[in-house]
Amino acid sequence: MIFINANEAFEYTLKLLKETKIKHDNTYALFNYGFTIKNPLDNKITNQERLWNEIYAEREWNWYLSKNPNVLELAKKAKIWLNHMDSSGNVNSNYGAQINRNNQLDIIIDQIKRKQSNRHAWLTIYDGKEKKSSPYTNNGYEKDTPCTLNIGFQFYNNKLNMSVLMRSNDIWFGFCNDQYCFSKIHELVCLETGLDIGEYYHYAANMHLYLKS
Repeated sequence: MIFINANEAFEYTLKLLKETKIKHDNTYALFNYGFTIKNPLDNKITNQERLWNEIYAEREWNWYLSKNPNVLELAKKAKIWLNHMDSSGNVNSNYGAQINRNNQLDIIIDQIKRKQSNRHAWLTIYDGKEKKSSPYTNNGYEKDTPCTLNIGFQFYNNKLNMSVLMRSNDIWFGFCNDQYCFSKIHELVCLETGLDIGEYYHYAANMHLYLKS
């Protein structure tokens, strides 16, 4: 499936989840679900039912830029974080911290600069080898397991395209803010490499809508 922007992808997927009504763990779920967004920078969710908050999404992006796993300040605006933090207020889901671990981001930018068509420009966020430990929290992954696995970049059609692979994605809360921040990462890598921004491919092994939404 191909959509022009994030809002089109959101509305179509929300409608599909509600129509298919495949129940799984208190959700309607779609398995191995993916789509392409042609214009990643058209990233505002304008659906009137959702009432998406761009100011909050920008706060979340700036939190990523801080690389700080402590979410206490952000939790003042989004109480959902209170359920995921450890006793110090830290979580594993600051993707800015994750993609900069071991200089991942700088390394892939350098790889792309040296060879645009390389197949090695992948960032790892959640790694199953860390199931019992975390560099950020004192409770491992007990309360906060990142939903995103990898973000990768491929150069074709004279543009730098991005793929995001997720183990789990909630269309109502997660996707709307995640795609905004992922598009910002896409833009950042393009600015650093001097390449034009291409398409954004989004894949979720489990795309879902909580029944209470």
